Amino acid sequence: MNAEQPTDDVRTPRAQLGSSPQHLLATLLGEYLDSADADLPSAAVIAMLREFGITEPSARAALSRLVKRGLIAARGNTRPPVYHLTPAAIARHRSRMRYFLDFGARPPHWTGDWVVVSFSVPSSGQAARHAVRRALTGHGFVGLYDSVWIRPGSHAGAVRAELTALLHAVEGARWSVLHARFDEESGPHGPAAAYDLTGLAAGYTAFVARYAPLRAAARRGSVDPATALVARTSAMDSWRRFADTDPDLPAHLLPQPWPRQQARETFLDVHGALGALARARLVEVAAPHWPAAAGWITHFDATRDATRPEPADGPPGVPRRTD
Repeated sequence: MNAEQPTDDVRTPRAQLGSSPQHLLATLLGEYLDSADADLPSAAVIAMLREFGITEPSARAALSRLVKRGLIAARGNTRPPVYHLTPAAIARHRSRMRYFLDFGARPPHWTGDWVVVSFSVPSSGQAARHAVRRALTGHGFVGLYDSVWIRPGSHAGAVRAELTALLHAVEGARWSVLHARFDEESGPHGPAAAYDLTGLAAGYTAFVARYAPLRAAARRGSVDPATALVARTSAMDSWRRFADTDPDLPAHLLPQPWPRQQARETFLDVHGALGALARARLVEVAAPHWPAAAGWITHFDATRDATRPEPADGPPGVPRRTD
């Protein structure tokens, strides 16, 4: 995980196995909308999620949860309700999309620096101990030993602040944030051993195998829009999990051959080839409930410059509106 990926106060749904309706909706909004000015009717959202087998009650619950998390807000008091993305969510989506699509494009800038967190919590503070472990995982740390956690890089301000907030009132708790370099980075007692690199490599290999038929079909032009929408979203959902969990270690700490580049190429091929088709399907299902859908729905495009992906323009003759 890149320790420097952007964060803000918008609370995005926590990653989990499979896609919950709220996470799926957050993915769709981040991928296909890029303006806080767009009025998004609830009926259009329900129609979009129906493409993924999400029922109307579950879609409404997802909308409610994203409102609570600050990703969307109701526009006035209309019935049925109309929503819009918040400016903070737009900024978050843009930075996250660029991070996902740029992930793995180049070798990491490696200095050999690691941030180390060591903590001790009394046996009576079991809840606080669990909270610390969740927080460290969220900041990209992994357990080296029982109460010693590490992360590549040198930026420690955010984790230091969170540890202070979690533990300052816990009687007897102690914690330290250190910067270290390991004499033996790649050995059995070094930091690389804390990661399940074998499992991560297997995940990349499985991703390549899973999407190879879709990649070939996309190259032949034999994917229909409905399939493109679901498949492209599934590929993004799988890829962003790699971007959120891969520690992005340098080559000398990785098993060889390392399959990430092949997985990245597979993802970019699928994501790029199916973008316009997926967008077209989303417009098709939303338009009966949202006549202005074609003027607002877009998609991120990394094919022109994978290191600087941007939202693609709308269809010819329909200018894409921006904030």
